[in-house]
Amino acid sequence: MSALLELDHVSRFYGGGLFAGRRVLAVNDVSLRLEAGRPEIFTVVGESGSGKTTLARMILNMVPASAGTIRFLGTDLATIHSGAARRAFMRKVQPIFQNPFEAFNPMKRVDRYLFATARRMADVATDVAVAEAADSALKSVGLSLAEVRGRFPHQLSGGQLQRVAIARALISKPALLVADEPVSMIDASLRASIVNLLRELRDRNGLTIIYITHDLATAYYVSDRIIVMRHGSVVESGNARTVLDNPKHPYSQLLKSSVLSPEVPTGVSHA
Repeated sequence: MSALLELDHVSRFYGGGLFAGRRVLAVNDVSLRLEAGRPEIFTVVGESGSGKTTLARMILNMVPASAGTIRFLGTDLATIHSGAARRAFMRKVQPIFQNPFEAFNPMKRVDRYLFATARRMADVATDVAVAEAADSALKSVGLSLAEVRGRFPHQLSGGQLQRVAIARALISKPALLVADEPVSMIDASLRASIVNLLRELRDRNGLTIIYITHDLATAYYVSDRIIVMRHGSVVESGNARTVLDNPKHPYSQLLKSSVLSPEVPTGVSHA
């Protein structure tokens, strides 16, 4: 089976040169492989400063790797330079960020974002086709264009706005979603709906999702595979249930012991 995404001994450091004495190693020698045609939720878990967000930014080709190679569908991300190549990559790899209220201009209606994405990323031009693309994406996340048309970000709940952000990412029909702490800024009562939505997108749309989180509870119930990061390095990896039920590394054990309750979050069903 061919690879959807490959990271081969990838590192990222900041500093160096005149500041060599202050070099910060944000990601250290990380390797992983996601298979094409095998949708899964691959979770990267760790506390703040563990390197998980830097890893996500490298996968999104927002920052380059300092060492190692990242390939998406066989293409080395370091070779993507032209506008056309970057747009082709962005169509296939889409981000979902932590705070939906920061992803949208408060002075701009949210439907404008959906329409602009449809025109730029889905190659549709007519107003009717643009509206249909936006509505189809919104329906896949439990909303509709009628519900959000003409509304500003503050007129939607955090959960609704995060669903709009996910819908926007789906318009280009990506193969990979990179979701960086997508529920951490949402009310606890709404987190389950987003977590369940990610699983639905895996199963219904055949999407592979990289789920970045510090939350072991949601990681346990939504993940297929998992890596645990500490100080930029992967300290444990494997099947999510196996790793989290019986962690071997002291840091993984510490993370598990810090979880207040082993109960399933309200509204989250078992895989």
